[in-house]
Amino acid sequence: MPYATTLICAEDLARHIHDANWVVLDCRHDLANPDAGKTAYDAGHIPGAQFAHLDTDLSDKRPAPDGAFRGRHPLPDRNAFVETLRRWGVNHGSQVIAYDAQGGMFAARLWWMLRWIGHEAVAVLDGGLQAWQAAGQPLSNAPVARPRGNVEPHAPLASTVSAADILANLANPARTVVDARAPDRFRGENETLDPVGGHIPGAKNRFFKDNLAPDGRFKPAAQLRQDFGALIDTPENSIMQCGSGVTACHNLLALEVAGLKGAALYPGSWSEWCADPARPVARGG
Repeated sequence: MPYATTLICAEDLARHIHDANWVVLDCRHDLANPDAGKTAYDAGHIPGAQFAHLDTDLSDKRPAPDGAFRGRHPLPDRNAFVETLRRWGVNHGSQVIAYDAQGGMFAARLWWMLRWIGHEAVAVLDGGLQAWQAAGQPLSNAPVARPRGNVEPHAPLASTVSAADILANLANPARTVVDARAPDRFRGENETLDPVGGHIPGAKNRFFKDNLAPDGRFKPAAQLRQDFGALIDTPENSIMQCGSGVTACHNLLALEVAGLKGAALYPGSWSEWCADPARPVARGG
């Protein structure tokens, strides 16, 4: 099959699970219990899968060089992330598959990060671990070791914006900002993760879970195009954000599934934005 760049079904993954150049990564996580993902992985994972930790593999929580807070899940340095991929055995031509058990909430972050370093052959397991098990596929708790990979960074297939870019956009609105958090947190209610409730002024809300059908798989491309068409004019003039730059990647994946390419990620997202009291905050719908 041609390499997968957005989603892959459990049946297709099962047909290639033993292919030497396929790398499967388990991204399960719990924001309230950072050890939960590794514990679940150790109890049983897709055979051959390695574990990718949101906090240590997919983030670098150190402050910026000037000491500024960069949000709860800042992106690592691109070259450092490439080194992590090599440790997992990712080669230039590898097909990478990311999965979780949270509807792609964390797997989409890894998908986006592979695109960020210019690796296009990466897909999220549609329906996650639940779909794998529903297809009658086994789990394993065997340790996994792969030869070191040789992947190299290339021109990014994904773009980012900074807090300064967002601030400039407030002064001269040219791009639509879309917030992936739950509607109550967007309104500034029930905020438990960040010290300030609310949203970036002018942002629109698209809860990432609205990208999924009741069975936990992504909605069809046509439905996603219709949904996002009601929010944005063009993806190239759109910025996706959330609480800490994680679930915004779910909206970016949904846009890609819909054929709407070119939206940017604000990695620091609300957690970085609200850390500076000089930045404006909006509340309500």
